[in-house]
Amino acid sequence: MPRRSSTRRSAHIATAARRRRVRKAAIRRRRLALGLAAIVLIVAAMVAFGGDAGPKLSPQRARIVALATSQLGYRTDPADTYCNRFSAYWHAGIADCPNSDRDEQWCADFAAWAWRKAGVQFVYGLGPDEINAAAVSFYSWGVAHHTWHPIGSGYVPQAGDVAVYGLDVQTSKAQHVAVVVSYSPGARGPNVVNGDGERTGFSVVETGNDQYKSDLRGEGGQLVGYVSPPVVPASHARQH
Repeated sequence: MPRRSSTRRSAHIATAARRRRVRKAAIRRRRLALGLAAIVLIVAAMVAFGGDAGPKLSPQRARIVALATSQLGYRTDPADTYCNRFSAYWHAGIADCPNSDRDEQWCADFAAWAWRKAGVQFVYGLGPDEINAAAVSFYSWGVAHHTWHPIGSGYVPQAGDVAVYGLDVQTSKAQHVAVVVSYSPGARGPNVVNGDGERTGFSVVETGNDQYKSDLRGEGGQLVGYVSPPVVPASHARQH
């Protein structure tokens, strides 16, 4: 009996070790895939906006793209909640998470985080011309600062813009926002990075190609326009 019990323990240990190796290999493959996806998005943005045939990508817009793509694969913790670090960055949401994160739907908090980290100047708050966790706040801020570009206006989206989806001006609500990383002329929508995305998991950072509808598993709201970060004066850019 002791020998049989020892054999079972050895088999159990070997099985557990194999499972750990499989999990580690899966994690390595996932990280590699995410890294490649980030590289592809950055290269696409450089080609679309930094080549000789088109407007060059400003340093600030390049930082927005790099910051957004650096978070690909991030997911909330715990995974079945909206506990996230981007809302925590703004001290927004509910402090009921089992860690230092904050509980809130966070597509706008993510886009605001990428803008702020890249040096875009705005006020995060609840005022009519301030950005906050509500997706519609980007629209309101863009209108107030004259950087709102509705679909049909002829505006060509640029990397670093924030795309707005499912806008209802009457109720002052929007369904989603996402960070633009590139755009192909003639496409229905831009290539974006979504915070609080829902296609590949529950509340994750993920890409969206030719995204003309919001990043939802169900019927997403239509793309309605873009909000651009304010232009940084050349003298100010040189100081940084």
